[in-house]
Amino acid sequence: MAHEISIRQTGFAEMAFAGNEKPWHGLGQNVPEGADIETWRKLAGLDWDINRSVVQFMNGSMHNYDDFNVLYRSDSNAALSVVGQNYKVVQPKEVLEFFRDLVSQDGFTIETAGSLKGGRRIWALAKTNLDGEIVDGDFFKTYLLLVTSCDGGLATTAQFTSVRVVCNNTLQMSLGQDSVGQVKVRHNSTFNPLTVKGQLGLNANVVYQDFMAKMKSLVNTAVSQDQAKGIVMALMAKSSKEPVESRGYKLILDLFNGGAKGAQMDGVKGTAWGLLNAVTEYADFHIRAKDQDNRLNSAWFGAGANLKETAAGILLAA
Repeated sequence: MAHEISIRQTGFAEMAFAGNEKPWHGLGQNVPEGADIETWRKLAGLDWDINRSVVQFMNGSMHNYDDFNVLYRSDSNAALSVVGQNYKVVQPKEVLEFFRDLVSQDGFTIETAGSLKGGRRIWALAKTNLDGEIVDGDFFKTYLLLVTSCDGGLATTAQFTSVRVVCNNTLQMSLGQDSVGQVKVRHNSTFNPLTVKGQLGLNANVVYQDFMAKMKSLVNTAVSQDQAKGIVMALMAKSSKEPVESRGYKLILDLFNGGAKGAQMDGVKGTAWGLLNAVTEYADFHIRAKDQDNRLNSAWFGAGANLKETAAGILLAA
């Protein structure tokens, strides 16, 4: 199976996970329950630093190009990217250190951590251990994700994320002005964990309660076939000149009309909550992508994430 998890020459996969099931491509190291941050860093393969050196070029003799730096791994000297001098690097160890006090003081539990694309993208994901039901039997788990890149492809991003247990659909938890569920730090600014935590409020319970209240309001909002078609057409109009004929339009409506996992549950069928989950299932599992890693990236940060957020905004405003 194609994947973008970083693999060393020794075959070591730079990913670690808690629990007994390997969550991604069957790769990675299992972390013992209660392990400290240092153990997570070693087992996730994040025990290296991002170094930088001035760019050089050959023209008869070697010359420096002082405006740019090469970023490279301290363990293997593998080049990661070329960036400007003002590019602010977030080190692998900083991603895990972000969670140290959240684990020791706030009851969070790290679930996965590792690197992608040879180390160009680094992440850690922790359970907040705030779980609940939208309707009877429709359970949600909530997480805090921190991800960064060293190639300019992604700002350092901290965001609360929810997972619907019945289908593993994901939905970002910043869906309104009442709570802040996502903070981004561009690489022309210094990543300050305390500042990010302050912006998040890091009162996960407030974000959780606000999110759950919004989702439960969708349960009480009926959506007719005509309304569903109109909303989905508006969503697909951003990516298709003929939205009604598009694959996405047809798939989302099929999911809404019973094809989605959990679509027949009381409070889901024929509601705004059901339509939102049809969109999220499409974005997470059916949107076109060259492989599962690209689909996951889209679902968390790209076109899929934007589609889900737009759908939530439309349905919450109805």
